[in-house]
Amino acid sequence: MASEAVILSVEGPHETREVRLSSPSRVLWPESGLTKLDLANYMIAVGEAFVAANGDRPLSLQRFPEGIDGEQFFSKNPPRGAPAYIRAVTVVYPSARSHPQLVIDEPAAAVWAVQMNTVVFHPWPSRAENSDNPDQLRIDLDPQPGTDFDDAIPAALELRKVLEEAGLDAFIKTSGNRGLHVFAPIEPVHEFLDVRHAVIAAARELERRMPEKVTTAWWKEERGERIFVDFNQANRDRTMAGAYSPRALAHAPVSTPITWDELETTDPRAFTIHTVPDRLKTVGDPWGAMNEHPGVIDALLAWWARDLEAGLGELPFPPDYPKMPGEPPRVQPSRARKEP
Repeated sequence: MASEAVILSVEGPHETREVRLSSPSRVLWPESGLTKLDLANYMIAVGEAFVAANGDRPLSLQRFPEGIDGEQFFSKNPPRGAPAYIRAVTVVYPSARSHPQLVIDEPAAAVWAVQMNTVVFHPWPSRAENSDNPDQLRIDLDPQPGTDFDDAIPAALELRKVLEEAGLDAFIKTSGNRGLHVFAPIEPVHEFLDVRHAVIAAARELERRMPEKVTTAWWKEERGERIFVDFNQANRDRTMAGAYSPRALAHAPVSTPITWDELETTDPRAFTIHTVPDRLKTVGDPWGAMNEHPGVIDALLAWWARDLEAGLGELPFPPDYPKMPGEPPRVQPSRARKEP
């Protein structure tokens, strides 16, 4: 109903906020019947862990005004009329254009985003006041057709060893779909391109160790039935679903931090809006101590330089990026071979 609304009390670090939620009975996940109010209550339940993982970062909101089966769009800057506790920070995009982008500092801000019909939260790997220098190295392990979550597990375990050899502590979460996300906290002293090169260096080392299981091939026709290490997720303004963010899939899954000991027995479908709040109460937050000991990417950058000397150059950038120095042609290999 047009007049339907509820007021939710949301505890936070400064005070309890009163957040108005219109259309609380709007169904966002038709298969499970989960409503806007269910999502808001979920965000309240996981609010502290959600803000610890995604707060103080430029953030994009993936919004679904008609539920996950309807139209969707991304919004980046707070709209007019946003509460005073919603802030923004100016960031620079790959086009060199600058624009204010939303920052979440407390659970009430996440609930306000739900009021805006946000389902998926996409945080940058850098902090709001130093947005040009990531403090997280992120690697997306993406199962290709013919592979699934179980195939990503051994790749993640070996990647952990690779990062450990490079002096980095790795943390892991489910993507909320079929993949895995591996994060390593780093000192925010390098720009995005350097961090991307560090990710490529780690990805190539993983590929050397598991050539039949892992690929860095950008073009889908070359990947085969392997786990793709999506190095382009490390680019500026490229994000993945944040920790504890819901996903716009039928069973309402959540991208959920897990421990490495849990990985081999994890069923990612078990982590949903229904189950994750209780998991936090019983297991705690596996990422709670993530930021205590950030590492450096010097070893990975040395591997990148070594590979350059061996003839392994730059890899393709996303198609909407400006042409980058040293980048190979942006054309499918099968099409390129047909050209004279």
